Amino acid sequence: MPDVDECLGARTNSISALRLVNRADSCSRSGGTCHNTDGDYYCSCPSGYVGPFSCYKVKNNKAWMAIIGTCSGLGALFVLVCSWWLYKIMRKRKKRQLKKKFFKRNGGLILQQHLYSGEEGNVEKTKVFTSKALEKATDNFNQNRVLGQGGQGTVYKGMLPDGRIVAIKKSKIDDDEGKVEHFINEVVILSRISHQNVVKLHGCCLETEVPLLVYEFIPNGTLFEFIHGQNEELPLSCWDMRLRIATEVAGALSYLHSAAAIPIYHRDIKSANILLDEKYRSKVADFGTSRSISVDRTHLATRVLGTWGYLDPEYFQSGQFTDKSDVYSFGVVLTELLTGQKPISSTRSEEERSLATQFIMAMKETCLYDILDARVAKEGSKEEVMRVANLAERCLNLNRRKRPTMKEVATNLEDIKKWHGVPDSRHHKEEEVECAIEIEQMSTGDTASTSTKSFPNNSLSSSSDIQPLLFD
Repeated sequence: MPDVDECLGARTNSISALRLVNRADSCSRSGGTCHNTDGDYYCSCPSGYVGPFSCYKVKNNKAWMAIIGTCSGLGALFVLVCSWWLYKIMRKRKKRQLKKKFFKRNGGLILQQHLYSGEEGNVEKTKVFTSKALEKATDNFNQNRVLGQGGQGTVYKGMLPDGRIVAIKKSKIDDDEGKVEHFINEVVILSRISHQNVVKLHGCCLETEVPLLVYEFIPNGTLFEFIHGQNEELPLSCWDMRLRIATEVAGALSYLHSAAAIPIYHRDIKSANILLDEKYRSKVADFGTSRSISVDRTHLATRVLGTWGYLDPEYFQSGQFTDKSDVYSFGVVLTELLTGQKPISSTRSEEERSLATQFIMAMKETCLYDILDARVAKEGSKEEVMRVANLAERCLNLNRRKRPTMKEVATNLEDIKKWHGVPDSRHHKEEEVECAIEIEQMSTGDTASTSTKSFPNNSLSSSSDIQPLLFD
């Protein structure tokens, strides 16, 4: 069949041809231009119209495109917000899991057993701080808040929301399970003690990588620094102050041994573990190795712990720690107060390297005044100095059975202190008044300058000549 030019509207008897012609007319009627092709045609439309066989006006889709764009943007924003929200949830969940892990590793489960056991006295009063609270108290553990550093960790000065100034001890990262045991032990022991001459524990934090202990802030260094002049800002102590400090420490130890609900052996008494507050009152600290013992027991069989120069020789040989072992260590502290010398010194001869040995030899040879501190010899009356020296000698007896109890030691020192308050000469009275004025000036002076030198951490203030002792 010959080709039909649909665009000319030719007449034909062919039904299919007529259908094509009618379609071509619709192109012309809609404003398009008809173009014939072999067996068909196409319609080209003016601007704003589309074909292909007739022209249709193009609708305005800008509004639809705007709606689609807006929906797409909102969808992308929704996905972004959901992703951020899920990230925050996962991060918080991870933090909670990490805190639980640290809590368990730092002995939290063990501490909880003590918290809920009736035998631990008032241990339930121990406050458990959150890591967030202590970070805020120390300005996120700012280096400007560091009071001191040592082998066991770092101590920071902080302020709690109620305004209390505290010392926060942050242990070093260590996988040693014994450190965790000491930490839990110190929390439990200090939570059961209420004595004016024992450092106060405000609480602890277990949800950090290393456990944190929160103590009361003690601004004036340790007794070791005070006696041996390591802190130049602390003046040389007079006899009256030394006698008072000795009496306070003895009273605290007597309380631990016989007045506490369950007897407590400190096991590491030394001048570096005795702190001095703003009025230079003594505070016994560092109870990490301390132990409670039932009333019906006389000793504690354990591995040897302590510090060279202060260690009870009988405990060292037998491994049995008794209350008399603390008495021996206190006797060494008394000799420090009397002589002003360190418990162990490489400058002394081999046989006199130990201050305890040197002191006992001096007492036997009646040449005590050859080793006394110059100010003690000058200010203390001979009778009271000899009474304290005799008490120290009894504490240092190698036979523990012949040593006095801490209660007897505290009573004797109280008697000497009372007697010391009634001077036997005008010269002695003038010296006592002078010392009292010095103590008052020290206690009311500017302690801010010395506030960075004290914290309840013996390892940060120990002499290099005195080495900690640890045997299995």
